[in-house]
Amino acid sequence: MSGRIKTFKEFYEFYLDEHKKLGTRIFHFLGIIFVFFVIGFVIYTGKERFLWYIPIFGYGFAWLSHAFIERNKPATFKYPLWSLMSDFKMFFELLIGKQKFKTKEKA
Repeated sequence: MSGRIKTFKEFYEFYLDEHKKLGTRIFHFLGIIFVFFVIGFVIYTGKERFLWYIPIFGYGFAWLSHAFIERNKPATFKYPLWSLMSDFKMFFELLIGKQKFKTKEKA
Protein backbone atom coordinates (compact mmCIF):
# COMPACT_ATOMS: atom_id res chain seq x y z
CA MET A 1 0.00 0.00 0.00
CA SER A 2 1.80 3.11 -1.22
CA GLY A 3 0.48 6.36 0.21
CA ARG A 4 -2.76 7.06 2.00
CA ILE A 5 -5.95 5.60 0.54
CA LYS A 6 -8.57 8.30 0.09
CA THR A 7 -11.82 6.51 -0.82
CA PHE A 8 -13.63 3.45 0.48
CA LYS A 9 -13.84 2.03 -3.05
CA GLU A 10 -10.06 2.24 -3.38
CA PHE A 11 -9.64 0.75 0.09
CA TYR A 12 -11.98 -2.17 -0.64
CA GLU A 13 -9.92 -3.11 -3.70
CA PHE A 14 -6.82 -3.10 -1.48
CA TYR A 15 -8.72 -5.05 1.19
CA LEU A 16 -9.71 -7.80 -1.23
CA ASP A 17 -6.13 -8.02 -2.44
CA GLU A 18 -5.05 -8.60 1.17
CA HIS A 19 -7.61 -11.42 1.53
CA LYS A 20 -6.75 -13.66 -1.43
CA LYS A 21 -6.25 -16.98 0.31
CA LEU A 22 -9.09 -19.39 0.97
CA GLY A 23 -8.23 -19.80 4.67
CA THR A 24 -8.19 -16.06 5.26
CA ARG A 25 -11.64 -15.61 3.78
CA ILE A 26 -13.00 -18.59 5.69
CA PHE A 27 -11.61 -17.29 9.00
CA HIS A 28 -13.08 -13.82 8.39
CA PHE A 29 -16.42 -15.34 7.41
CA LEU A 30 -16.53 -17.54 10.52
CA GLY A 31 -15.56 -14.61 12.75
CA ILE A 32 -18.49 -12.56 11.46
CA ILE A 33 -20.87 -15.52 11.86
CA PHE A 34 -19.79 -15.83 15.50
CA VAL A 35 -20.27 -12.06 15.97
CA PHE A 36 -23.88 -12.41 14.75
CA PHE A 37 -24.36 -15.47 16.94
CA VAL A 38 -23.17 -13.55 20.03
CA ILE A 39 -25.43 -10.59 19.21
CA GLY A 40 -28.40 -12.93 18.76
CA PHE A 41 -27.57 -14.77 21.98
CA VAL A 42 -27.36 -11.52 23.93
CA ILE A 43 -30.65 -10.28 22.47
CA TYR A 44 -32.38 -13.61 23.18
CA THR A 45 -31.02 -14.09 26.73
CA GLY A 46 -30.43 -10.51 27.83
CA LYS A 47 -26.97 -11.51 29.08
CA GLU A 48 -24.97 -8.44 28.03
CA ARG A 49 -21.85 -9.76 29.75
CA PHE A 50 -21.25 -11.90 26.64
CA LEU A 51 -20.83 -8.83 24.40
CA TRP A 52 -17.09 -8.85 25.11
CA TYR A 53 -16.90 -11.95 22.88
CA ILE A 54 -17.65 -9.81 19.82
CA PRO A 55 -14.15 -8.31 19.40
CA ILE A 56 -12.55 -11.63 20.33
CA PHE A 57 -14.37 -13.44 17.53
CA GLY A 58 -14.42 -10.56 15.06
CA TYR A 59 -10.79 -9.53 15.37
CA GLY A 60 -9.35 -12.78 16.71
CA PHE A 61 -10.27 -14.92 13.72
CA ALA A 62 -9.23 -12.19 11.29
CA TRP A 63 -5.86 -11.44 12.89
CA LEU A 64 -5.00 -15.13 13.21
CA SER A 65 -5.68 -15.61 9.52
CA HIS A 66 -3.46 -12.66 8.60
CA ALA A 67 -0.64 -13.88 10.83
CA PHE A 68 -0.64 -17.55 9.89
CA ILE A 69 -2.38 -17.88 6.51
CA GLU A 70 -2.15 -14.67 4.50
CA ARG A 71 1.07 -13.59 6.25
CA ASN A 72 0.39 -9.87 6.02
CA LYS A 73 -0.47 -7.08 8.43
CA PRO A 74 -4.18 -6.35 8.98
CA ALA A 75 -5.25 -2.93 7.71
CA THR A 76 -7.28 -2.50 10.91
CA PHE A 77 -4.49 -0.54 12.55
CA LYS A 78 -4.28 2.09 9.81
CA TYR A 79 -7.91 2.10 8.58
CA PRO A 80 -10.05 0.80 11.47
CA LEU A 81 -13.50 1.92 10.25
CA TRP A 82 -12.98 0.99 6.61
CA SER A 83 -11.58 -2.39 7.68
CA LEU A 84 -14.64 -3.10 9.79
CA MET A 85 -16.96 -2.01 6.98
CA SER A 86 -15.00 -4.17 4.52
CA ASP A 87 -15.21 -7.22 6.80
CA PHE A 88 -18.99 -7.02 6.71
CA LYS A 89 -19.13 -6.12 3.01
CA MET A 90 -16.95 -9.13 2.11
CA PHE A 91 -19.03 -11.36 4.42
CA PHE A 92 -22.29 -10.44 2.70
CA GLU A 93 -20.72 -10.62 -0.78
CA LEU A 94 -19.46 -14.13 0.04
CA LEU A 95 -22.89 -15.02 1.39
CA ILE A 96 -24.74 -13.98 -1.79
CA GLY A 97 -22.03 -15.24 -4.15
CA LYS A 98 -20.80 -11.86 -5.40
CA GLN A 99 -17.34 -12.76 -4.05
CA LYS A 100 -15.80 -16.20 -4.15
CA PHE A 101 -14.07 -17.91 -1.26
CA LYS A 102 -11.21 -18.92 -3.54
CA THR A 103 -9.64 -16.15 -5.62
CA LYS A 104 -7.12 -16.25 -8.40
CA GLU A 105 -3.75 -15.45 -6.87
CA LYS A 106 -1.24 -13.48 -8.88
CA ALA A 107 1.82 -15.45 -9.97
